[in-house]
Amino acid sequence: MKIAFAVTGVLVVGGLFVWAQVASAKTNLKVGDLAPDFTLSSTSGTDFTLSDFRGKKNVVLAFFPKAFTSGCTREMTAYQAGIGEFNGIQAQVVSISTDNLDTLKRWSTELKASFPMLSDANHKVSKEYGVLAGVLGYANRTTFVIDTEGRIQQIEEGSAALGPTGAATACKRMSRKP
Repeated sequence: MKIAFAVTGVLVVGGLFVWAQVASAKTNLKVGDLAPDFTLSSTSGTDFTLSDFRGKKNVVLAFFPKAFTSGCTREMTAYQAGIGEFNGIQAQVVSISTDNLDTLKRWSTELKASFPMLSDANHKVSKEYGVLAGVLGYANRTTFVIDTEGRIQQIEEGSAALGPTGAATACKRMSRKP
């Protein structure tokens, strides 16, 4: 009985440690920082390089935890529903997860997503952006809005990043700058 109680205690404490690591994980990047450049494989069949958009379009980078999950499906479906608005203000929507590319291709097809989904299966970009959920190995839900100079103009984390409204508002504001 004492052994079972001790094991249960270790599991609970260990679970709380993992939960605390995930819950407290926040990006170390700030508004005004130059967004780290990267190149990742995309569901569109080509590599996506962030710096290719400098001087051309604002970019919305939407990190999400896992394909085929309810919250992520709701988030990406909302981005797809608003894609016309982003296209109208010259903003490129891109989503990123640590899922492998084959999984993202299947999910993108299922969602009929017209924006690229990027695979960060090696976790490098998620680490650079400070959104990797520690031992769990997936990206925390975080959205970065990046201007045409490559600078971060807005960051939304957690439930605030579930929908595209904040990102769309930031892109509209940036499209009106002289």
